[in-house]
This record gives sequence, C-alpha cells and structure tokens, in this order.
Amino acid sequence: MKHSKFALLLALTVASAGTWAKLPPLSEEAQAKAAEAKAKAGEAAKAQAELLSKSQDRVAEKYIKEQKSKGVTVKPTAIAPPAAPATAPATAEKK
Repeated sequence: MKHSKFALLLALTVASAGTWAKLPPLSEEAQAKAAEAKAKAGEAAKAQAELLSKSQDRVAEKYIKEQKSKGVTVKPTAIAPPAAPATAPATAEKK
C-alpha cells in the first residue's frame, strides 16, 4: 500500500513539473492584442456596472413606491461608491 501511494505521488510530481516551466515572452503583436483585449474587457465591465446600477435604482424606486402606497416611509441610505485601490507606499531604502 505504501508503494502505491509513493508511486502516485511521484507520478503527480512528474506530471506537474511542466506547469513550473516558463513560457517564452510574448511577441509585440501578441502584447498589443492582449492590451486591446484588456481594454475591451475594462470597457465591458464598466458598461455592465452602469447597467447594474441603473437596474438597482429601478428596483429601489419600485420598492419605495410600494411601501409608500402601504403607508410606510422608506428613507434610502446613500452608499458611496468604493474608493479606488490605494497605491503601495514607496519603501524607504535602508542605509
């Protein structure tokens, strides 16, 4: 039983060795395509976020109207958008 576990572990180690290999650097053309794809993905994500925000606003308005018709006063809490990620502080060099 110990031999089969060892053999399995050895086989998995050998099989995963290929994942540690480094890939060659991308060509300029491939880098340009990757940058373009990243920009398109960013634009699409921004558009999706805007649509989601509008949809959430419509749902909130509908809920407030329904509650108002029942005689309940709903005061929505304004939520600020998330802050931009902070940049890492520059590390001071040791002398």
